[in-house]
This record gives sequence, C-alpha cells and structure tokens, in this order.
Amino acid sequence: MTRLPVALTIAGSDSGGGAGIQADLKTFTVLGVYGMSALTAVTAQNTVGVRGVAMLEPSFVAQQIDAVLDDIPCDAVKTGMLGTAEIVRTVAERLIAHDAANLVVDPVMIAKSGDRLLADEARAAVVEALLPIARVVTPNIPEAEALLGAEVTHATMEDAARALCALGAGAAVIKGGHLEAGPAEDLLFDAQTGEIHRFRAPRLETTNTHGTGCTFASAIAAFLARGRRLERAVAWAKRFVTEAIRRGLPLGEGHGPTDHIGAGRMFR
Repeated sequence: MTRLPVALTIAGSDSGGGAGIQADLKTFTVLGVYGMSALTAVTAQNTVGVRGVAMLEPSFVAQQIDAVLDDIPCDAVKTGMLGTAEIVRTVAERLIAHDAANLVVDPVMIAKSGDRLLADEARAAVVEALLPIARVVTPNIPEAEALLGAEVTHATMEDAARALCALGAGAAVIKGGHLEAGPAEDLLFDAQTGEIHRFRAPRLETTNTHGTGCTFASAIAAFLARGRRLERAVAWAKRFVTEAIRRGLPLGEGHGPTDHIGAGRMFR
C-alpha cells in the first residue's frame, strides 16, 4: 500500500475556522495529504476580529512537535502564527533536531482584521532562526516590509525576494495581493536554481478572504509533500487559493472565509 503524504502545521488555532490550524488542516485534507498539528496559541476570534489570544508554553509546543515527528514520517512542515520569539526559536530548534524537510514559513504578523499576531521582538527571531531552515518563505507585502525594514513595491518585489533569500531562505514568494493596481501577482525567487517565476490571477472583488495566507502556504506544503517541484507547488497553490477566494463563503459580519472544499474539487 502506498503511504499517504504527510504534512505538519505549526500554528495558532482560529475559533472561527477560516485561518490558522483549521485552514491548514482543511487544505491538507482536500489536497490528499494527511495533516498533523502542533498548536502555538488558541485565539478567540471570528470574521470581525480577534477577541483574545492565549499563547502556549514553548516547552509544550516542543512536546507536540516531538510527539508527532518521533512517531510519524513527515514530508513537509508549514509554520503560521508563532507569536513570540521564544516559540519561534523553539520551533526552529525542534525542526532542526528532527531534520524536517520542505519547511514552508508563513510569517504571520497581522490578522485580516488588523489585529497583531506576532510580537515585534519575534521578527528578528524569524529572520535569525527560521528563515535559514526554510525551503520557502511566503510573506505578503506588509510582512516582507517588516522582515526587511524597507518598502516593497511591484517594481521591487524581485529585489525583496532575493533579499529574503540572502537572509537564509531557500526561496521566497512575495505575494502581491496588497498592491492596489493590476492583477494579483505573486513572485517566486528560488535561490537553489536562480530562477524567477511570476504567477498572475484576476483580482477578485470580495471581502471573503479570511485565511488566504494560511491557505496558500499550506497548499504549497501539501504539494511539496506530494513530491512536486517548488515552482509547480507554488503554481498549483496559487490556483487553489484563487479558486477558494472565488468561491468565498459569505459567513459573519466581517471578512468571511474562503471555500477550501469547493476549491479542492479542482485537484481530485
């Protein structure tokens, strides 16, 4: 019997179900990957905003990672909301100890509602501890600017991706959705091959975009777990998240979630 691909998500829980661990596991499932999880935080949130955050102890985050990776072979890992510098460094330490493959780092900093999800001092820890072991990092424009300390425009997306790789990442995808003009364009620079790839999709006018960053990064991890090359994994993840947005679910009074189940039908 052929073993099912396996991926681990290390992220926070979203009680509204649209982002975080919930979005990651939905994405893994509909893309044919067995999903495991290690929680870093529990949030009380909905489509309107984050009402509360309870961070878990770094030692317990480490215990979760060790528990699953000691027992179950893993083909890819995706990190999301890590919250604090201590958790960032703990996660990096445990992934190195387990020689984890295909790490996709989504540097979650701010929720769709505008609530901050990463302490300022943790940004340096992401750069110093996590980027050097990442196969690919997937910041949006504000996240790339925060990591690099410089403005990122459409004209400088390639420079930003190269700069993130100079900090240690194996590759970087700069997501251009926050840029106001033109189609939604993402740029991939793969430092291992030296190749640049651009991925374009129509800009969809909708407020149902909660969890898009989590969904995109976990889709990349899922396709890497399935053995796809990085460029193909990013291209398919772009198709998946675009379809999930197009089918977005009008739930709640704020930013509704995307439709993982509907988008997953494209890949069955």
